[in-house]
Amino acid sequence: METLAQNRPAAGIACIVVGMICISINDMIIKQLSGAYPLHQIVMFRASIGIMFTLVMVQYEGGLGILRTRQPLLHLLRGLLVVASNMSFFLALAVMPLADVTAMFFVAPLFITLLSVPILREKVGPLRIGAVVVGFVGVLIMQRPWESGEALVANRLVLLLPLVAALTYALLQVMTRKLGVTTKASALAFYIQMVFILVCLGFYMIAGDGRFAEGIDDPSLLFLFRAWVWPNDGDWIYLLLLGMNVAVIGYALSQAYRLADAATVSPFEYVGLPMAVFWGWLIWSELPDLEVWVGMVLIMGAGMFVFLREQQKSRRLARRRINVPR
Repeated sequence: METLAQNRPAAGIACIVVGMICISINDMIIKQLSGAYPLHQIVMFRASIGIMFTLVMVQYEGGLGILRTRQPLLHLLRGLLVVASNMSFFLALAVMPLADVTAMFFVAPLFITLLSVPILREKVGPLRIGAVVVGFVGVLIMQRPWESGEALVANRLVLLLPLVAALTYALLQVMTRKLGVTTKASALAFYIQMVFILVCLGFYMIAGDGRFAEGIDDPSLLFLFRAWVWPNDGDWIYLLLLGMNVAVIGYALSQAYRLADAATVSPFEYVGLPMAVFWGWLIWSELPDLEVWVGMVLIMGAGMFVFLREQQKSRRLARRRINVPR
């Protein structure tokens, strides 16, 4: 991380809260548009509009020169992981309640804890492993393995999509922690928007005419393969808001983890859960059922416990460094 990191915790927390609020609005709008447009068209409009706002931030942080990088493949890989995470999440969102998808996605910190053992060679004690197990018990409850397929809100494969989104997001975060980041927040956001645009153009050339959507009844697959159409006049405001939001999200999240250590800001990502419940209730009259509430509590409690243990570990290491004789 840059030397800027870990010295402005209040600013980092403010950035993560703003980012999570914008993410919840972003998710709500995409779910609202999922019945009329293909996913890759929505993401294409979002990234194209967002990158213009991002370039304004690039200019503010130092100009186009900050976009030069010695690690283009690293930024491409990070972008592809973000694309995979977003696509999996939004495909689930077309079918499942917003709160359900969001809650399952929040197992990402637990995946990060598990992946840090083989990839980062970090030591994870029995208490944190126990918390991870509790979190995945919450996921299992939300998956309802005791119910038949007809009783579920979506088929079993769709129910796994939020977990795929969480896993790819966790891989992104672990990779970033392993390799380090020496790039401005606006540049990081720019690279990700460029990858989104390239991937969506590829989808358009292969499936933009809707040829793969013929005869498909599954809402998630239809959301993926539906033909591109020109947006209705009333939808342009939503697309513009998506573009503005994604620029703020990319900048705010990158800036949050540059301004403060992850153990400080990560717990505030859980602001997204009550926001998801709120939008689901307000727009679609959706309220989580008992299994979802139980799963939410277990996942959020496990994640918070892991974050607090990591924060305690960081403080102990910091005290040891201070006390080392010079």
